[in-house]
Amino acid sequence: MTKKVRKLQRARLRNPVKIEAASKYSTVDTLKQQYRSVPAKYKDCYLVFILSDIPGSTSMVFTRTCESTRLLALILRNLGFSAIPISGQMSQAKRLGALNKFKAGECPILICTDVASRGLDIPSVDMVINYDIPANSKDYIHRVGRTARAGRSGVAISLVNQYELEWYIQIEKLIGKKLPEFPAQEEEVLFFSERVAQAKRLALT
Repeated sequence: MTKKVRKLQRARLRNPVKIEAASKYSTVDTLKQQYRSVPAKYKDCYLVFILSDIPGSTSMVFTRTCESTRLLALILRNLGFSAIPISGQMSQAKRLGALNKFKAGECPILICTDVASRGLDIPSVDMVINYDIPANSKDYIHRVGRTARAGRSGVAISLVNQYELEWYIQIEKLIGKKLPEFPAQEEEVLFFSERVAQAKRLALT
């Protein structure tokens, strides 16, 4: 609001009410945000552990590349999860088909790039997982904003490997808070390693 507008307000309005929106880079209080430091080679295992640990959730898993969405969806399907990819490389019809399956609950896990972080009508998402940390920290806000909407609660978990630490630090600076670590015993996570490795081999063939 400029000085001229403020003067006009004082001159013309009686008992005005001022409503201010929060910073566009803030996150809502109903969103439970966590991170987990993971070795890059075990990131798939941590993803499977989280999805197994919080069953029955509608989840959006964000990756950096279109190829990653396809590969991760195949890995998860090979492990018995109902997962579907959506990315900018897909045709509009295929993207809509994947989105409708997710919204209908047929596939409760949507593996996606940042093409799904904004502009889509997705009414209810329980959990957002940042499988890949975004290089642009503002994209984090858009991603986690897919859950905890309209007063509902939600969970956002970021998997941070040794190569993504600097990007993650920028996210914490942007949102102005240090996030708690997602609790996981490494031996419980690595319990999935053999099955995940086999599912990945099948996905790559």
